[in-house]
Amino acid sequence: MRIGVVVNPIAGMGGRVGLKGTDGKVAEARERGAERRAPDRAVAALSALYDRAPDSELLTYAGEMGAEEALAAGFDPEIVGEPGEEETSAADTREAVRRLVADGVDLVLFVGGDGTAVDVAETLAEVEADAPMLGVPAGVKIYSSVFAVTPKAAGRVAASFDRTEEREVNDIDEEAYRAGEVRAELKAVASVPVAESLQSGKQLGGGTVESLAAGVADDVQPGVTYVLAGSIVGAIKSELGFDGSPLGVDVWRDGEVVARDANEEELLAALGRVNVIVVSLIGGQGFVFGRGNHQISPAVIRRSDVEIVASKTKLDGPGILRADTGDVVVDESLRGWWKVRVGRFERRMLKLS
Repeated sequence: MRIGVVVNPIAGMGGRVGLKGTDGKVAEARERGAERRAPDRAVAALSALYDRAPDSELLTYAGEMGAEEALAAGFDPEIVGEPGEEETSAADTREAVRRLVADGVDLVLFVGGDGTAVDVAETLAEVEADAPMLGVPAGVKIYSSVFAVTPKAAGRVAASFDRTEEREVNDIDEEAYRAGEVRAELKAVASVPVAESLQSGKQLGGGTVESLAAGVADDVQPGVTYVLAGSIVGAIKSELGFDGSPLGVDVWRDGEVVARDANEEELLAALGRVNVIVVSLIGGQGFVFGRGNHQISPAVIRRSDVEIVASKTKLDGPGILRADTGDVVVDESLRGWWKVRVGRFERRMLKLS
């Protein structure tokens, strides 16, 4: 099979430094000390592909847009072009897709977030290509259902799929998102390989969470540092008596806000002797870590206990929990059964796998 690979090397850079996205924020992300994460996730996906289908023909762009990652995974890729500037852009992604389709690829495997997914899907539609697309999750926010649940899963799906289905490509307004408002828009419908290890589209709605928030507040302990993240957790912040950042990560201890809308570095500095991360899962997908809350990095998780909360409506999705922190050891430590708080006293057992 001929697989076209497109890597957006700057995807996800804004996550751990608290920018909630990278669109138009690359320079600021770098000033905050952001590091690239997409290349490593591309290597993980391509390594999984190589393990399953080492004879696959890989076509890609030069440098970090695919060639370097393909070589690192063991492939000898065919180079179909190179980016126009040192800093890659959406235009480079779109031109790469055009060239891959022109060379007859059977699948476009891309690495990025929702913005990259839009670029790929719209270009495939523009050139009326028959090739399906499949995403390796590397962006900060991922609302589309064209992504595998992890990079390794993407590689396995690419190696073995035998049919496709139509799935939605969504994107959100990042400026509105940073201001605490989610404005999602359907951008395209694309052909995607069929597999159980594809994530669903993110649900935007939630249920009543007042009793859940009251239950968390009841259990607050003196001297404990609470890291609060997720849309439902906003109700918990109100119950604790402060107006938190709408979609950011806040830190609270002994009645005081220690950090507001914190990035990874600020979270690590704010942690105390005993720490608890209170996080809500993403409805429709089941992700607890690795989607929209990259600030809560593996380093933060290692120093903390975790409490997962969810409205009952958010449990109507896949029925399982997921984590994709980018750290294999941390992801493995999170696997197993969790008591997810869904009310003041009520909990449901869900497995993180």
